[in-house]
Amino acid sequence: MKMMTMIAMAALMLAGCPLQIMAKKTIDGGKQLEQRLRLLQPKGYMMAHQDDPFYGVTWEWEQNRSDVLETVGDYPALMGFDLGGIEMDDKKNLDSVPFTRIHDELIAHYERGGIVTISWHPRNPLTGGTAWDVTDSTVVKNILPGGKCHAKFQTWMQRVGDFLVSLKTKKGQPVPIIFRPWHENNGSWFWWGQKLCTDTEYRQLWNMLQDYLNGRGLDNLLWSYSPNLDGGWTEERFLLRYPGNDRVTLIGEDAYQWGTEADFVSQVTADLNFLSDFAKRNGKLLAMTECGLKNMPDATWWTRVLKPVMDRYPISYFLLWRNYKEEYFGPSPSLPCAQDFMKLYEAENTLFLKDIKKIK
Repeated sequence: MKMMTMIAMAALMLAGCPLQIMAKKTIDGGKQLEQRLRLLQPKGYMMAHQDDPFYGVTWEWEQNRSDVLETVGDYPALMGFDLGGIEMDDKKNLDSVPFTRIHDELIAHYERGGIVTISWHPRNPLTGGTAWDVTDSTVVKNILPGGKCHAKFQTWMQRVGDFLVSLKTKKGQPVPIIFRPWHENNGSWFWWGQKLCTDTEYRQLWNMLQDYLNGRGLDNLLWSYSPNLDGGWTEERFLLRYPGNDRVTLIGEDAYQWGTEADFVSQVTADLNFLSDFAKRNGKLLAMTECGLKNMPDATWWTRVLKPVMDRYPISYFLLWRNYKEEYFGPSPSLPCAQDFMKLYEAENTLFLKDIKKIK
């Protein structure tokens, strides 16, 4: 029998048939995550929440708590985490969350069947200020190869890579991650923003980080490109900083209602018209990578304002920003908006943890 098998393999090779037809090809974690997102998207859009297990409107740092869970009896399908501060070798991130806790909660959510995304608000490597320090417009130039801060930034990338490499399940498998660096780049409130570097420098910054992490063997990352709400994207302007189809799997935007409801709906609709068409033509996933209304002065905002807009587009997920005492964007049992959020939860096309665990 063994000889017959060897003869059959030889015959297939001579016939030009790839050996993969007899041996299952290993798919990297990033591709597996992409396949899962594409499977889920026709069912609806996932609800996501930043820093969900760390603190809420009335509590902080307690174990096994979640404002979303306590509002609807289910976890978000997707949780967001941030690495700001890891580059400094800090023990806690920019929001005072211990990196050991981020590590453990991120893995726990994945192992309960959820999906995770990571953003990064690194400090200003030139001035030592925060990610919002825009006092010098040469930061990106100075961390690219040949710049005076390049060696420092290489160390920063190494620390990010070390943390990402450590994110493994109990069985030693890397956790698939939606990785979303250098976001809101069309604004100018971060040191990598529109007025702080040229379009070419921005793409070089993206490529430098991506090439480094790829070189670390981190094929479990699904790369997400997410500028800020624009209100009038054109193909020409969008492509100025777009890293390229070979470097991005998911596109989206960060869209908060800071002004009137009418302006928000008009701007988001205009952007999603463009982004959904671009995603379809280029084979990309689409998401609302951040969104929300601060402190929810409108108790019906989710189902009356946000949901009707999202219902018109093939969105993979929407991420509400964190709940923290005086600044919150998600639900809580203590808030008047809890009832409306329950209606959002009960809608057929909104997906929470229990929903996505059922979809194989």
